[in-house]
Amino acid sequence: MASVTLERLTKIYPGGVKAVNAIDLQIADREFVVLVGPSGCGKSTTLRMIAGLEEISSGTIRIGERIVNDVPPKDRDIAMVFQNYALYPHMTVAQNMGFALKLRKMPKALILQKVTETAKMLEIEHLLDRKPKALSGGQRQRVAVGRAIVREPKAFLFDEPLSNLDAKLRVTTRAELKRLHQRLKTTTIYVTHDQEEAMTLGDRIVVMKDGVIQQADTPLSTYHRPRNRFVAGFVGMPPMNFFDGAIRMLEGRMIFEEGTLRNAKIRDPDRLTSVQTGGGGRVKIDAESAVIMEGELTLPGIGFRLDIPERLRGTLAGRIGRHIVLGIRPEHLHRNAVESEGRDCPLSMKLNVIEPLGNDMDVYMETQLNDRVVARIEATAEASDGSSLDFVRDSQVTLYADLRKIHFFEPGESGMNLSLSSGCSKEPTHALA
Repeated sequence: MASVTLERLTKIYPGGVKAVNAIDLQIADREFVVLVGPSGCGKSTTLRMIAGLEEISSGTIRIGERIVNDVPPKDRDIAMVFQNYALYPHMTVAQNMGFALKLRKMPKALILQKVTETAKMLEIEHLLDRKPKALSGGQRQRVAVGRAIVREPKAFLFDEPLSNLDAKLRVTTRAELKRLHQRLKTTTIYVTHDQEEAMTLGDRIVVMKDGVIQQADTPLSTYHRPRNRFVAGFVGMPPMNFFDGAIRMLEGRMIFEEGTLRNAKIRDPDRLTSVQTGGGGRVKIDAESAVIMEGELTLPGIGFRLDIPERLRGTLAGRIGRHIVLGIRPEHLHRNAVESEGRDCPLSMKLNVIEPLGNDMDVYMETQLNDRVVARIEATAEASDGSSLDFVRDSQVTLYADLRKIHFFEPGESGMNLSLSSGCSKEPTHALA
């Protein structure tokens, strides 16, 4: 086992496409780190460079104290589990698992011992005589993991290993991988685009975008204290709600007033899906993260107002009259106010869609200026036809925002989180016209 260190690691493809841009990352011995981000963010390229399957453009990769930039993959003492399993179809499960040991000219008896022990650990000992075509997807994945384990490498690399499994099997296999790491304590680097998978598996998650690390932190810290607007919108499902607006003083109170964007634009149109909005226009929604639009802020006077919590007034005092973005997670909008004074703020919205999830439900709403607001709340009682008794489509509903858990961000796709005392941006902000 060993640590893995990346120093200014860069990958530039022909044509000047920078897939990975000078990233620095220290992965401790025995740590389970998950690289997560949308398609094209550079996470798989990073993993392949660590494995030696992709040539680096510049920077340094260390496994333990050894620089492995020019070391062939077979000599790096790592094991990789691929998305498509990569099993030899003509070999049995036992032969697949022991093949790397056979290449090392290890005695047959020792190979059999290691393969048998690993198969028992993974509960596939009854499959050792079968060939891959006779296995289910989940069984093939266990064989691929077992093949990596028998090698006893310094590090495991996983490249989206669960993406070919059905939803139920992904959950159970995910738990098995977690238990396996707790037992083996081998340094593990895991790549996924599924933020729920990242949150449940990793000791740390590394959120990437456009080849750059946006945040590397524990799962809960990343969720509760996102460094910027991109991380806030990517981590969490459903994604965080964002409201453009401005900080104002009103009758001695510091408030946030919702506004709207003139000439609004959205980034990365190739990754987005166009949907009809309530006002007849069209807005792009990214299935992997929150809707983030940019433009010139206006305050038409019909938006909602929200009192700034006392803990944030000092931080935001210098931003009065300037464009700012409010972030509220769907699970931090509640049906009922809490008795504690100043903890909640009522928001009145029009209800559009209800998605029942069993114990909870997702409700899609709109404010006067925002066509897409999502809340995840406790499910309501149902009528005989299955409809909600107290939540009716096209009706006005009032939900309460938990002011202890709201965030304020700089405008822009990756605007800094101003709610973090250590994350206050020193850059100039956009003043209102």
